[in-house]
Amino acid sequence: MACLVGWIWMWRVQVARIRALERSKEAIQVEETLVFDFLHGLGAAFTETIRAADLHRLIVEGATRILDAHGGALYVVERGGGKLTPAFLTKGCPPLVEVPPHILQQAASTPTALESYVRSHPVHVGEGIIGRAWESSEALFLNDGAASEELAQLRETSLATTSVLVTPLLYGKQNMGVLALANGPASPPFSASDFVVFKSIAEQSAFALYNAVVYSEANEKKRLDHDLQIAREIQRILLPSESPEIAGFEISGINIPASQVSGDYFDYIKIDEERLGVAIADVSGKGVPASLIMAICRSVLRSQAPENSSPAEVLKKVNRQLYPDIKEDMFISMAYLVLDHIRATVTLARAGHDAPLLYRAATGELTPVKPPGLVLGIDSGSVFDRITGDFDVPLERDDCLILYTDGVTEALDGNGDEFGPERMMQSVRATAEFGPAAVIQRLIDDLRSFVGATPQNDDITLIVIRKT
Repeated sequence: MACLVGWIWMWRVQVARIRALERSKEAIQVEETLVFDFLHGLGAAFTETIRAADLHRLIVEGATRILDAHGGALYVVERGGGKLTPAFLTKGCPPLVEVPPHILQQAASTPTALESYVRSHPVHVGEGIIGRAWESSEALFLNDGAASEELAQLRETSLATTSVLVTPLLYGKQNMGVLALANGPASPPFSASDFVVFKSIAEQSAFALYNAVVYSEANEKKRLDHDLQIAREIQRILLPSESPEIAGFEISGINIPASQVSGDYFDYIKIDEERLGVAIADVSGKGVPASLIMAICRSVLRSQAPENSSPAEVLKKVNRQLYPDIKEDMFISMAYLVLDHIRATVTLARAGHDAPLLYRAATGELTPVKPPGLVLGIDSGSVFDRITGDFDVPLERDDCLILYTDGVTEALDGNGDEFGPERMMQSVRATAEFGPAAVIQRLIDDLRSFVGATPQNDDITLIVIRKT
């Protein structure tokens, strides 16, 4: 009988153990399923389709389900890196930051007051449980509400919290934010094994957040590149597509931007049946800001040039219109000349631009033409109008006038040396007799040979005019 009783007892113990193991196995399988679902969801972060808000929700809700937590929150680092902002909080998640007493009083009658405060309240370094985890870059495991002032103040409220897991989301040397889970008195406290799983979840979440940021930045760059390409096409339309035909003169011009868009400008403007205006300009700086100023300058110049045969008067009117709208640290240098094919004359006005070069075919002499002038946009007109004047440039048959921006003379080679005026003059002398197109082609070829593989550091614009 004793043996039979002992056998029955052992059988019941074994059955109980088997059932406990089966329940444990089922629990593990459920947890594995939840973990795999979570990891599968995070995989979407490695594609270009998931939105940041969806990823934030997935991380918090996934961690909450896996560890059967009452609530969870995700804070992400702002772009400047100075503070954390709430990215996603589950419904009923306790505030893990210090809440002003008057907000707690309002929450007693209006629960949404506390939720609104927490969702809009950024966290600074060291502030509350969230700020401390961010500052220390270490995970926190609290199983006693009294161990935290933030949780102690909620002890008598519906958001009473007794168990909290908090960890920074670290990927390499980057801190992407902070993830937190919380349980109230009605739920079992988190265990040490929960803490281990939680930190593993945080590692995968940090990796997903980092990849999401990388994809976001890549997409933003694509959009910017697309916008810049459109801007370049628009600017290409604004610049002359071909050289004009005018009796007695041969003209050729080119613009090569240093980036997608150019701050240089050149133009041919019909003044009347007898005259053609030729302009070259250089806006301080490069890129999009310079290109926008260039477009404004073009519009103003084209509104003032027709029917006005005085280059100086045109520049004075352009300066008066541009001055109020140009920032203090920006300006425009410009050279503007008028070709008169009836009288075979060239009249030049210069607004602080590089001195054009005059090539004499009879002697091979090459000299700069330096009428006085102030750059556009730094003076309202009192000084500019007094300095700027018309200057007649006498041209004989086959003489050339070369207008250029400093992107030509200041081009740098691999040693940091400039192309310089002398090399430019040598190129002009070697090809002036063959016409404007030949001069420009030789200059560009010599420039490229000089700089080699060194990236272009400034916009390049050239105009060559020959008297025929």
